[in-house]
Amino acid sequence: MTQDYKDLTVWQKSMDLVVEVYRLIEKLPREETYDLSEQMRRAVVSIPSKIAAGHTCYPESDCVEILSVANGAKAAIETQLLICVRLNYLSESDVDKALNLCDEIGRMLNAMISKTASTTDG
Repeated sequence: MTQDYKDLTVWQKSMDLVVEVYRLIEKLPREETYDLSEQMRRAVVSIPSKIAAGHTCYPESDCVEILSVANGAKAAIETQLLICVRLNYLSESDVDKALNLCDEIGRMLNAMISKTASTTDG
């Protein structure tokens, strides 16, 4: 892996997701300041952080594990956004952009994981 992680589209999109989720967190009720919103912050920040770590690690088997954690954090933030909708903290239109980014990031991470895993197999 020769490309700098900051040049990766998946990292850039995950940074966009961080900004979008932080924007949405501002809309949450005050009573969620230390519960749901804190979990959302941790999950969303973990995604670009793990992508950066997974892109620069060695051996490749460790990279796959780290990138899989990023994918798990992506699933967590999707779930948390859907919880916000179910609790009527946010509307479906509020979370559309973030969920679309999650979908894109998930597809890119799966491709990255598959590609990295194939280098460890053969």
